[in-house]
Amino acid sequence: MKKVLRIVLIIVGFVVVGLLGFVSFVAVRGIPTYDPPVVQEMTIEATPARLERGAKIAQMHCIACHADADNRLTGRHMNDLPSLFGTVYSMNITQDKIVGIGNWTDGELLHFLRTGVRKNGTFAGIMPKFATMSDEDLQSVVVWLRSDAAPVQASGKEALPSEFSLFTKLLANTVIKPLPYPEKPIVIPDSTDEVAFGRYVADGLGTCYACHSADFTKQNPLNPELSAGYYGGGNEMKTPDGKPIFTSNLTFDEETGIGKKYTKAQFIQAVKACVRPDGSLIRSPMFPHQMTDYEVGAIYEYLKTVPKIKNDVADKEKEALASN
Repeated sequence: MKKVLRIVLIIVGFVVVGLLGFVSFVAVRGIPTYDPPVVQEMTIEATPARLERGAKIAQMHCIACHADADNRLTGRHMNDLPSLFGTVYSMNITQDKIVGIGNWTDGELLHFLRTGVRKNGTFAGIMPKFATMSDEDLQSVVVWLRSDAAPVQASGKEALPSEFSLFTKLLANTVIKPLPYPEKPIVIPDSTDEVAFGRYVADGLGTCYACHSADFTKQNPLNPELSAGYYGGGNEMKTPDGKPIFTSNLTFDEETGIGKKYTKAQFIQAVKACVRPDGSLIRSPMFPHQMTDYEVGAIYEYLKTVPKIKNDVADKEKEALASN
């Protein structure tokens, strides 16, 4: 018996030493770097339609995360992220050729937006990857980034370096990996199929699930519906004054979701204007989305088909505020 116990203790000791060694390695290594990607050479045609579409998508993603106080995309402190990720700053994505993306090709931009790997091989682990956005919509974003729009004009203001937590470094070395570049074209579903179109707008275009799920670390960008707590909400974020706020449950659960709280018209108003049915304003980090009524209405129809999750987000927020 003593011999067995000794063997078990030795094995446990090796495991503990191994884990400590791995954690120490990750702490020093930080976010991993990959080989610079080999990308497809292409030149995206800049059309008025793509520019208009790209501006709308950029408002939801690029501007929301990268705009500074002057609305230039020089990067900002991502103070709405949970503190467990560390102190995170978004990058300069203006047309500056040194600290921005002025020297990136169209193919390099598309590859990065899909996979998370920059042209030099560095990895943007926390940044969303637009794995299921259509080729046309993603190309429209690139057209906007290349445009004369004021937010993307060259600025040499360099973003502050992020100070990632050990937790984030561990995630980037284990769970969060670069995504594969699509092998087949990704197209927008027929808009007459309201549910399929709504799923695309919610997951592919808006990546709404990324916030309105249970855990930032348990998401599946390639198959969003497999993300933990898909549209059940509960992800912890921060208000501008640093208080915890939890994302809403968007499933049609009658008690804790939107099942009995929002009509279709009220849901459209909430997404586009951040106004609840009772007239109160939805707090930051939620912001008004530049979508058409049909696009938001299609999301509503799709959410009806998502499995209901009973998750009282309001109770979580009360508990978090009480513990602070």
